[in-house]
Amino acid sequence: MTTLRIYREQQPDQPKVVTDDPSDIQRLLEEQGVRFEQWPTRDLPADASQDAILEAYADEVARLTDECGFQTADVVSLSADNPNKDAARRKFLDEHTHSEDEVRFFVRGQGLFYLHFGDRVYAILCQQNDLISVPDGTRHWFDMGPEPEFTCIRLFSNPDGWVASFTGEDIASRLPRYESMLGAAG
Repeated sequence: MTTLRIYREQQPDQPKVVTDDPSDIQRLLEEQGVRFEQWPTRDLPADASQDAILEAYADEVARLTDECGFQTADVVSLSADNPNKDAARRKFLDEHTHSEDEVRFFVRGQGLFYLHFGDRVYAILCQQNDLISVPDGTRHWFDMGPEPEFTCIRLFSNPDGWVASFTGEDIASRLPRYESMLGAAG
């Protein structure tokens, strides 16, 4: 279930707000300039190709591309049996920013985005059918967990794709990781 937790930076062990209501999540994220939507499910096989996934969601991708001026779209998948899963997880676990919006639509699986606004961190567990658009310049990080299972459509304004500027801050190490969040959610 999609869940949002809001932490105060000084109290990283106790979330101030916890909600799994999609309208609350959308409202709270929108207040920070973050787009959150839920798209309809498409019946796709687990091993669907990038082309098949992009074709299935062509209308939604076209709408966002027209509205936001995206240049490219691709699909990224990661499974627990991937031998590079630990390195992939580490790549995204430190706080960073981008010079473009980071847009992800979860075709399957889940992942945890942390968004850092002032003295608060919004931790949103995104799942199948969730779209999140993290505005450019927003300090954030992503945790896919130790046994990742997800497929996402990514949209980019920059044809070079994912380019991060790391902040050097240690805040990501002070908040609960994916494993703790799922334990609390379960």
